[in-house]
Amino acid sequence: MFRLSIGGEMRGKRDDPGVGVEPGGRMERRVRTDAQRNLDALLKSAKAVFATSGVDAPVREIAEKAGVGIGTFYRHFPQRADLIAAVFRHEIDTCAEAAPILAAEHAPGEALGKWMQRYAAFIATKRGLAPALHSGNPAFESLRAYFEQRVQPALRTLLESAVAAGEIRNDVQSDDLLHAVASLCMPAQDDGRARRMVALLVDGLRCGMRPSRDTTSRLRLTSR
Repeated sequence: MFRLSIGGEMRGKRDDPGVGVEPGGRMERRVRTDAQRNLDALLKSAKAVFATSGVDAPVREIAEKAGVGIGTFYRHFPQRADLIAAVFRHEIDTCAEAAPILAAEHAPGEALGKWMQRYAAFIATKRGLAPALHSGNPAFESLRAYFEQRVQPALRTLLESAVAAGEIRNDVQSDDLLHAVASLCMPAQDDGRARRMVALLVDGLRCGMRPSRDTTSRLRLTSR
C-alpha cells in the first residue's frame, strides 16, 4: 500500500565507505517485516471484530485489537472499503492455498472433505462481510473474478484427484459443490451444524464408491 524509500536512499550512498549497503538492506527488510506483521495483525483483528460487531465496527477497536496505532491503520487502509476488500482477499487466498497442503498430507477423498470444511469457514466469514460486499461499492467489483481465479481451480484439482482415485462419484462438478456448500452454510446457524451438514454432503459423494488399489495402499502406509 505504501512505498518504502530506505532502499533508494542507501543506493544513492553506495560509494560512501562510511555507509554499508548490507546494513541498509537489513534495515529495509526489518521495516518491511514490521509492516507485514502489522498488516497481518490488522487483517486478523478486522476479521474477528467484523464477526462480532459487523463491518461498521469502529476503526479504533480494530487497531487496538491488532496492537497498532490509528496512523498505522490508515497507512494500510485509507478507506474502510480497502480493509473489507483486503480481509476478503486474504480469506480467499487462505482457502485456495489450503488445497495443495491438504492434498500433500491426506488421501484424495479426505483432502477434498477437509477442504470443503475449510470452504465452509470461508463462507461464514463472507456472510459477515455480505452487507458491504453487496453495497455496490466499486472497491469490491474485482472480488468475484478474484474468487473464481483462486478458489475454483483449487477445488477442481482436489475433485479430479478424488475421482481418479475412485473415492468419490465422477458426475460432480466443482461449481456444483461450491454452490452446495454455500447453500448449506448461508442460513443463520451455528458453525457446528454447518460442519455436520457439509460432512453429510461429503459422505454422499462417497456413496457406493470403493478406493482404488493405490489409494488403499497409501491409507495402509499412513496408518502404520
